[in-house]
Amino acid sequence: MSLTEHIGQTTILTVARIADFGYFLTDGNEDVLLHKNQAQQELAEGDEVEVFLFTDSQGRISASMTIPELSVGTYAWVKVTDTNPKIGVFLNIGLPKDILLGADDLPAHQSVWPNEGDMVYITLRVNRSNLLYARLASDQVIQSISIDATRKDFNKNIQGHIYRTAKVGSWVYTIEGFKGFIHESQRMVEPRLGQKVEGRIIDVKEDGTINVSLLARKEESQDLDSAHIYEYLMSRNGAMPYNDKSMPEDIQERFGLSKGAFKRALGKLMKEGKIYQEGSWTYAKKD
Repeated sequence: MSLTEHIGQTTILTVARIADFGYFLTDGNEDVLLHKNQAQQELAEGDEVEVFLFTDSQGRISASMTIPELSVGTYAWVKVTDTNPKIGVFLNIGLPKDILLGADDLPAHQSVWPNEGDMVYITLRVNRSNLLYARLASDQVIQSISIDATRKDFNKNIQGHIYRTAKVGSWVYTIEGFKGFIHESQRMVEPRLGQKVEGRIIDVKEDGTINVSLLARKEESQDLDSAHIYEYLMSRNGAMPYNDKSMPEDIQERFGLSKGAFKRALGKLMKEGKIYQEGSWTYAKKD
């Protein structure tokens, strides 16, 4: 087997000779350079060393004693380091050269491409030019590493990373190892691929997968709504031309809330003694 067939994998090679800039390793037929900045210790001729083979920026096979968590055929969560709208995103797997996750393997809409710092679950592939690149894990691969949720997990808060996106919803893999789906109605905005999200389990299905909502719980939502309304009220010196009899379309346009949510938030502020209503206006109570 040639060294080319080991690109993206670990192999054991022997130090054939030493140069000022590194070590030439051999499998008995071919040599490959282990640059000094990729060697973790001093080596001598004849030493056997485990290395990871990759292609450098010139397309040459190179070796590293830094062994990534993944290889061709294995998977790991890795961090996004940069985004190029024309070609894709770059990932840090521990090598001197970041790995490309190409545009063809990313969502059609760049608005949900990963940002720097997001995490994606990938494996490695080698193309016809012997260049190493990343490939997203399929839904079946995620299924193979997931664990089943139970009815006891219903309504629990979760955190996880988005591993697939679509118009109808987003798919998430949680820290616990659950595989979940977020319907478009259960999110305010569409999360990015690789984005870390927080939500709650709203259903546990028979196959052990979960449905997740990213929307605030009712009491949390009411707190946010009332804070938003009060902030607007104070920005108008404590008076606004809206009350619980205002038209639903006016409320929606100004606050982005349904009339029901608006009335609940007003009721909360009144109960807390922060506001009162006169006519069609709402006023902040002065201390």
